[in-house]
Amino acid sequence: MQDTGSGEGARASTATFDSPQLAPPAGHYSHIATHGGLAYISGQLPLAPDGTQLADEPFEVQAEQVLANLDACLIAAGTSRERLISVTVYVTDIANWPAFDQLYRTWLGPVRPARAVAGVKELHYGSAVEVHSVAALD
Repeated sequence: MQDTGSGEGARASTATFDSPQLAPPAGHYSHIATHGGLAYISGQLPLAPDGTQLADEPFEVQAEQVLANLDACLIAAGTSRERLISVTVYVTDIANWPAFDQLYRTWLGPVRPARAVAGVKELHYGSAVEVHSVAALD
């Protein structure tokens, strides 16, 4: 975990770290940043824990992996899906939205965080779905 607070007298520090259950980020970012009682989870793509890209898999397989990756980040941050505050979902084909919504509904159960859905032209590695979230820390 890296503390990026501004030293003595800082109002609150920010910590950045990665989930040990996932492959390290491929770019200059962290899986998770925490600050002020919140965990900010970077966009999760359909990448297997070993880093294998799943963009050629069916949409449902990609979506399930994205949600599993989100779980791994929430656990690493010391929180859980029940503490999600906001979720942003990016899909490259809005026709896949009903399938995602059903998987998401099953994954979350009665929890209903704020949510936005954006149809986008493309995602990294040719992925069909990406999810970014914010959760309260326990």
